[in-house]
Amino acid sequence: MTTTPVELGLDTFGDVTRGATGELLSDAETIRNVVEQAVVADEVGLAFFGVGEHHRREFAVSSPEIVLAAAASRTRNIHLGTAVTVLSSDDPVRLYERFATLDAVSGGRAEVILGRGSFTESFPLFGFDLADYEVLFEERLDLFGMLRSEQPVTWQGRTRPALSGADVFPKTENGLRTWIGVGGSPESVVRTAHHGYGLLLAIIGGAATRFRPYVDLFHRTRAAMGAELLPVGVHSPGHVADSDEQAWEELYSAMKANRDAIGAERGWPPYSRLQFQHDLGPEGSVYAGSPETVAKKVAATVRTLGLDRFDLKFSNGTLAHEKMLRSIELYGTRVAPLVHDMLADD
Repeated sequence: MTTTPVELGLDTFGDVTRGATGELLSDAETIRNVVEQAVVADEVGLAFFGVGEHHRREFAVSSPEIVLAAAASRTRNIHLGTAVTVLSSDDPVRLYERFATLDAVSGGRAEVILGRGSFTESFPLFGFDLADYEVLFEERLDLFGMLRSEQPVTWQGRTRPALSGADVFPKTENGLRTWIGVGGSPESVVRTAHHGYGLLLAIIGGAATRFRPYVDLFHRTRAAMGAELLPVGVHSPGHVADSDEQAWEELYSAMKANRDAIGAERGWPPYSRLQFQHDLGPEGSVYAGSPETVAKKVAATVRTLGLDRFDLKFSNGTLAHEKMLRSIELYGTRVAPLVHDMLADD
C-alpha cells in the first residue's frame, strides 16, 4: 500500500434501468445517463470512473472506450477506465490503440482494467473457442504488456498473427496505467504480479478479510522479483442514500432483479431478503446505507487489505438513474471525506 490517501472511485456496467413510470429505458438513453453519471462523479471530486464491457441484454455498454471518450469531453479531473475490458476476446493491438487515443483526448486520464470476464458471451460473438479460455488471456496479456513499452514489438503466439518489429500508434505522453481484475485465485494474483500490473480484486461475495492472503501473495511475489510494489484495489457493489433504510429499500429490489435474471442461467437460488441482510453486514460484500454506514465499511476494508483504491459499483440492476445520481453525490461529498478522516486517525 502507498502512503498517499486511498483513491475512491465508481464502477458501472451500464445496467439497463427503469424510468419514472417503471418502463425499461432504451440502451441509448442508458448510455447517455452513464455519461451524465461520470460528469457528476467528476464534479464531486472522485478519483476514478470505470465502465464495464458486456454483450448481453441487461447491460447497455459493449464499447466502453466510446462512452469514456464522451465522458472525457465533459470532465476535467477524474480518471476514466474500464471495469473490466474482456482482453481474451479482444485484439491487444487495437485495444492499446483505443486506450492510447482515450488517454490523449482525456489529457492523460485513461486507465484500463484487463480481465477474462465473468461472462462469456463475447467468445462466440467474436468467433473464439471457450476451450482456449486460458491461452487466449495469457497470450494477449503477454502481448499487451509488450505494447505498453511503446517500442517496436516482435511477438509470436497461436491465437493471433505474429508481429515483427511492429510499432503501434498513437504513443501516450506518460504511459497507460493498467490493472488486472481478479476474482480471487492465487494463480491469477501471481500472474498479475509477474506481468507488472496493479491488482484489482472483484469482491462480490463474502468478507473482505478472506482476500488478505491474496494481497500478501501479490506483494510477496513482487518483493521476490526484486520489483517495486504495485497498487491494490477492490471493486464491490453498493448504494448510498440519505438513510440506511432508504438505501436498503432502493437497492434490494433492483439487485434482486439483476441477480435472479443472471442466476437463472447459472443455477443460483433466488436472491432473498435474508441473503441481502447478510451481504450488508461485516461478512458481506455489499456497501449500502447512509454515508456514515458506507464510510465505516469502506474504511474497514481499506484497513484490512491495505488498499490504494476502493471502487463502488454503484449501478445495480434496474436501480433508477436519479437514485444513482444521488448515490454518486453522497459518495463524493460525504462518504469520501469521512473515509479519509477515519483513515487519517489510524
